[in-house]
Amino acid sequence: MKNWLMMSVAAVALTAGTASAQELIFAPGEDDRFNWESFEAFSEAHDLEGESLTIFGPWRGEDQALFESVAAYFEEATGVTVNYSSSENYEQQIVIDTEAGSPPDVAILPQPGLIADLASKGQLTPLGDEARDWINENYAAGESWVDLGTYEGPDGEAFYAFPYKIDLKSIVWYIPDNFADAGYEVPETYEDLKALTEQIAADGYTPWCIGLGSGGATGWPATDWVEDLMLRTQAPEVYDQWVTNEIPFNDPAVIGAIEEFGFFAKNNDFVQGGSQAVGSTDFRESPNGMFASPPECFMHRQASFISSFFPEGTELGLDADFFYLPASAENDLGRPVLGAGTLAMLTRDTEAGRAFIEFLQTPIAHEVWMAQSGFLTPYTGANLEAYANDALRRQGEILTEATTFRFDASDLMPGAIGAGAFWTAMIDYVGGASAEDVTTAVQNSWDSIK
Repeated sequence: MKNWLMMSVAAVALTAGTASAQELIFAPGEDDRFNWESFEAFSEAHDLEGESLTIFGPWRGEDQALFESVAAYFEEATGVTVNYSSSENYEQQIVIDTEAGSPPDVAILPQPGLIADLASKGQLTPLGDEARDWINENYAAGESWVDLGTYEGPDGEAFYAFPYKIDLKSIVWYIPDNFADAGYEVPETYEDLKALTEQIAADGYTPWCIGLGSGGATGWPATDWVEDLMLRTQAPEVYDQWVTNEIPFNDPAVIGAIEEFGFFAKNNDFVQGGSQAVGSTDFRESPNGMFASPPECFMHRQASFISSFFPEGTELGLDADFFYLPASAENDLGRPVLGAGTLAMLTRDTEAGRAFIEFLQTPIAHEVWMAQSGFLTPYTGANLEAYANDALRRQGEILTEATTFRFDASDLMPGAIGAGAFWTAMIDYVGGASAEDVTTAVQNSWDSIK
């Protein structure tokens, strides 16, 4: 299993055709985008030949194949056999398995609320100070990630969850040719973004395409807007207090962020179809106006995934591009980033499981997935050049240049609020209700479930 480690890098390259190397999507030593030295050092420190490791996660289909392509390097380095599984109802399945006393060794989940629940019941093992300190020192905005992985357990607060594979939300999409034709430039600050919005409208165009429609989940795109604007108008500590209801939902800080969203969405001159169309336009169709000729709008704020709904054949960086939703110069709150992602944790304390958490601290555990698709990381030690394309690399740079990261607030709130009352409130708001009234309605809902 480890024979290749006995060779020099050059010699390894010559043996890339061996049975062992064929199991790895990138042959060790062959591509200088990857940090093979750290992979070798990890392997030399972990000989677990014959051990097995069960991992349960949310990834299915293509994502499962991508994860397994990364796990193959862990197997190669340690001799451990990894058995990965998932479920369509993985949130319920992990609860069933842990309560039945038959959990996997490692669970990977995207819901901090569920992780908090597992930790409080003593069903997770703390990862320890070393893993916590590694995150703090090696992830951009490290303290934010440590906080995200820290939960209250039976013996007090501890670091339980290792963030791995992050989704980026703080993005504004645009068409470079449209900007060039009209003489517009990518804004550097949030104040510049608002000024550009006013300029586009003054020129007789429509600045924004915004759609909140999403079937039974209608309203959620607006919650992302508000969360991003909370981070540009309030300190991250206030954001945290909002998430936990330490400040009421109708606090002036929250009302202010919603009214910032209203600046864009409730002005008939600023949004395609007028403000009344915002609530009924499907979020998947809302970017289409950017691609019309002449353009029906110039900008669209949405997470990185939205490019999959762009017209077929769209080439990112050429036909469509994006920029970081800029921070406020006036408020001086650093460079905040909103996102989501998955976290890995020990549901059984095994040597192989702890080795896997250590593996996630190697560049190779990030770079192998970066070089394929759908993976972003705030790990500053991973080589940005490993990303499969320029769009992913630039999105990765937004993460590594962040000073603050905060997880999607609506996903952190109780389900009845974050996936219910908050959505409804935003539809009511774009429909004409005041920010004071809709936030008070959300707070009343929150009070009713306490």
